[in-house]
Amino acid sequence: MIAIDTSPLADIRARIAHTADIAGRKASDIELIAVSKTKPATAIRPLIDEGQLSFGENRVQEAEEKWPGLPRENVRLHLIGQLQSNKAREAVAMFDAIHSVDRPSLIEALAKAMDAAGKRPDCFIQVNIGAEDQKGGCAIDDLPVILARARDAGLPVIGLMAVPPLDTEPAPYFALLAKLAKRHELTGLSMGMSGDFETAIMVGATHIRVGTALFGDRA
Repeated sequence: MIAIDTSPLADIRARIAHTADIAGRKASDIELIAVSKTKPATAIRPLIDEGQLSFGENRVQEAEEKWPGLPRENVRLHLIGQLQSNKAREAVAMFDAIHSVDRPSLIEALAKAMDAAGKRPDCFIQVNIGAEDQKGGCAIDDLPVILARARDAGLPVIGLMAVPPLDTEPAPYFALLAKLAKRHELTGLSMGMSGDFETAIMVGATHIRVGTALFGDRA
């Protein structure tokens, strides 16, 4: 049998489809976000040409510098990194989804920016699922208050986002995030990266954030 080379994108899509089938889910219900942070436009364009239409960036400024020179038709940009409140206006203008809503001051800034722009990107509440001091996200106990504030402010909250602690089994953390989402009547689950997205899909991820497996190691 002759081996057929496939692109990294085709391989990831095949793995998503296979895992979704095992989980009794539709692959079309899982949005693959290609995490293009730190990658140049020359590395992103081939994926767009291959049909990838969702990309994730960590920083507003980097996205503003990079994306004006890239095709944007039907492309969805996701802000997956921490967002400073003073960058809310730029984030609302640039992105179609913001995955790192985690505190009242940011909620207030985003609400004002959305009202001014007449644009309302999808929002995820980021949860510090492992209670790690170095990571963003609200504490689990604070989630009900943060979610209520966001909803009252008119933010279109569609789900929760989390990053499990490094070098630990991620499944229990993914399961906890899914439980929290269900409790608060949210259907979106932004969880799973290059090394664990298949586990995340099994638990119910609707958005997976894959960088290294698509672009290679970062410098």
